[in-house]
Amino acid sequence: MARQARLTVPGYPHHVIQRGNDRQAIFRDDSDRERLLFLLHQYSRQTAVAIHAYVLMDNHFHLLLSPETVQGIPQMMQGVGRSYVRYFNTRHQRSGTLWEGRYRSSLIESERYLLTCMAYIDLNPVRAGMVSDPAQYPWSSYRHLTGLRVDKLLSPHTLFWGLGNTPFAREAAYAEMVGAGMGNDQQLALTRSVLTGWALGSEDFIQEVSQATQRRLTPGKPGRPHGTRRRT
Repeated sequence: MARQARLTVPGYPHHVIQRGNDRQAIFRDDSDRERLLFLLHQYSRQTAVAIHAYVLMDNHFHLLLSPETVQGIPQMMQGVGRSYVRYFNTRHQRSGTLWEGRYRSSLIESERYLLTCMAYIDLNPVRAGMVSDPAQYPWSSYRHLTGLRVDKLLSPHTLFWGLGNTPFAREAAYAEMVGAGMGNDQQLALTRSVLTGWALGSEDFIQEVSQATQRRLTPGKPGRPHGTRRRT
């Protein structure tokens, strides 16, 4: 699938994924995972990027982010990426690249996809067969969002706050939503959008952001442009 040039729009949520080179492991133990979380916390604060959800898998990680500036996410990911590779190579006595390449990201419509994307991220370990319940996995946002622990890395989105009038109500509602699972169409849409870089949302959302940014946010239709004729 062709990738669109990355687009960052302040105030909107972005689904981000960073993979290890050739699908190699980017974490060898819990100390590595703790280091990445520390760097995410450090650089997200420095660049004014809110982290709404995350999961650390063996060879990649997902983030759901809202930046305050155009450069927020690129600067955060560059800082985290470079610092973590220096740490990882020094600690494990290796050299060379660790990442597959540049991180991938897609802009998503809050009202339609934000909570779904949060569930998609927190369900990654279940889909991978690592655990049967997302609460069993310690390296994701699920435990914080369901009240099982406090995670200073996270800044819940306003739509999450809208799930209930009390912390308990919000946590219970989110747990119920994640427990209901996801449809294949939703999962495929989120996967496709983050891998290609195309925005995900309603036609009105796409049109609104496209006009504001002067960027095409979805792939064009296949075939010749309208009004052209085939040469004979």
